[in-house]
Amino acid sequence: MTTQERPIYAVIGSGYMGGGIAQCLAMSGADVRIADVDIEIAKQNRDRLIAEAEQFVADDLFPAGAAEIIAERVTAATIEDAVTGASFIEEAVPEKIEIKHATLRRISEAAAPGAIIGSNTSTILIGKLAEAVVNPERFLGVHFSNPAPFIPGVELIPHGATDEGILPVVEAIVAATGKETARVKDATGFVLNRLQYALFHEATQLVEEGVATAEDIDTIVRTTFGFRLPVFGPFAIADMAGLDVYSFCYASLQTEFPERFATPKALSDLVSVGKLGTKSGGGFLDVPAERTPELIAYRNKAYVAIKKIMDELGPAPIHPSN
Repeated sequence: MTTQERPIYAVIGSGYMGGGIAQCLAMSGADVRIADVDIEIAKQNRDRLIAEAEQFVADDLFPAGAAEIIAERVTAATIEDAVTGASFIEEAVPEKIEIKHATLRRISEAAAPGAIIGSNTSTILIGKLAEAVVNPERFLGVHFSNPAPFIPGVELIPHGATDEGILPVVEAIVAATGKETARVKDATGFVLNRLQYALFHEATQLVEEGVATAEDIDTIVRTTFGFRLPVFGPFAIADMAGLDVYSFCYASLQTEFPERFATPKALSDLVSVGKLGTKSGGGFLDVPAERTPELIAYRNKAYVAIKKIMDELGPAPIHPSN
């Protein structure tokens, strides 16, 4: 692809998150302009991105030639110069609404009227951010996770006025980076952080109650239900376990925590009509019963493969070395 054929994207906010997004977009085949509070910071961060890419190549995390691609395709600019002529712009400035509003005003006033603008916010409602955007129908949340080059999931969050026609365009842009998107409604915390913080909240309560140490809770999470999560989401896991089993477990938890672990209505409704998961041929995901043996075989193969990877990597360097 020649320079003339490559799309032009911009990332406003060139720090750790924005820089990682810029790396992904550049390696996907785009020319990427990065900007920050001033051009000198953007230039320094461009140098950092190239140096990081060299190290990532040395560590077999990026493909050979990635640093050269990033050096060729990523340029530093002012905000106005970065967004001029860009077809897709990703805002990745600090998570303060006043900073994002000010930045989005500058972006949307300088960008072409048809340029798509995404925000990498992880917590702020997209509808609130859209208040600062000219032509808010071209604005949505495009939430990458940290570290952006290596986490494959991206939340796409339209707000009430988003033009639905831009969603497939953004999905294609993200897919070109090798990542997978999920469409999410504009709700506080979206999906990722509501789930992540629900787990963290319960984990801290277990520590406070003296049930287990932080270290032992981490061990349980990463070696049991967390071990399943790279392959299956919570609904697939529940369907395979049996929704009737989940219902019984909720009842047991309620003997001590009746409000904290009230049985979800969606679960009760399925169990009441005999939809118990894969054992009945239908649950949250309606997996056909005839595919259950294939699913179980896949599950077992995946878990063995994940354990091999964990064994090869060894324990994480969290504790002081002896």
